[in-house]
Amino acid sequence: MAIILAQPVAAVPGEAGSNVNIDDPTLIVTDNTPVAPGGEMSLVWSDEFDGARLDPATWFFEAGDGSQYSIPGWGNDELQWYLPDNAHIENGNLVITARRQRQGDFQFTSARINTRDRFAFRYGRIEARIRLPAGQGLWPAFWLMPQENAYGGWAASGEIDIMEAVNPGAGAAGGNTVHGTIHYGGASPGNRSSGSEYTVPGSITDGFHVYAVEWDQREIRWYADDVHFATQTNWFTSGADFPAPFDRPFYIVLNVAVGGRFPGPPDSTTRFPATMEVDYVRVYSGEP
Repeated sequence: MAIILAQPVAAVPGEAGSNVNIDDPTLIVTDNTPVAPGGEMSLVWSDEFDGARLDPATWFFEAGDGSQYSIPGWGNDELQWYLPDNAHIENGNLVITARRQRQGDFQFTSARINTRDRFAFRYGRIEARIRLPAGQGLWPAFWLMPQENAYGGWAASGEIDIMEAVNPGAGAAGGNTVHGTIHYGGASPGNRSSGSEYTVPGSITDGFHVYAVEWDQREIRWYADDVHFATQTNWFTSGADFPAPFDRPFYIVLNVAVGGRFPGPPDSTTRFPATMEVDYVRVYSGEP
């Protein structure tokens, strides 16, 4: 994902148990000890998705297509309209569902949730156990954005894509490949990116896999099922020294996009509804 996230909006009324946002969330920030490769860790934050619904004190529900923030298509020519009702808890999992569903001029709906102004962290390890949806034109992602744009607009303040999959389970166009990427440099159009891809053994759409990043002052490491597949050590931002911009707290984002420049549009083979299931999200600190 490669866009600037919007400021949270006021709560909207809803039925008991429905997904709503709250007006005045409390921000929790953890400044973690970096995790050494293979080192000891302690859990500092998690959501196991064991409740009846998503907690609005933890998760903010995005809505729309980004036009209200002057980034239609969320800056990527995406085709979905985000609705809070497309995310729910079921059988101990977060379920995000993309649907072929008319919403105004849009033919698809989905959901995107984040922890902005609720939880952010610096350094340590973050992981999630996820089963991805299958289909051409789908773009599920698990990523991090800066709690504050301390160094300027996207991507001067950074972005860490822990896991993105384009056209998952759709043969040579996507298959079982996941991507890990950082975005940095100046504000757009002066932004830069650097990333790697990894083919996960087995099926990323039939079963769950654990996707993780370990992040410290000097490097960011990517893992899939504890296989270390990428490391980034070289980044910069305008007007500040290394390790900026990745020296500030970041918050968590989970979503399923439909279409966009990365995956292309759905086709006749894409089956809707398409669901991403998340068993948990956990953040760890290293042991000093």
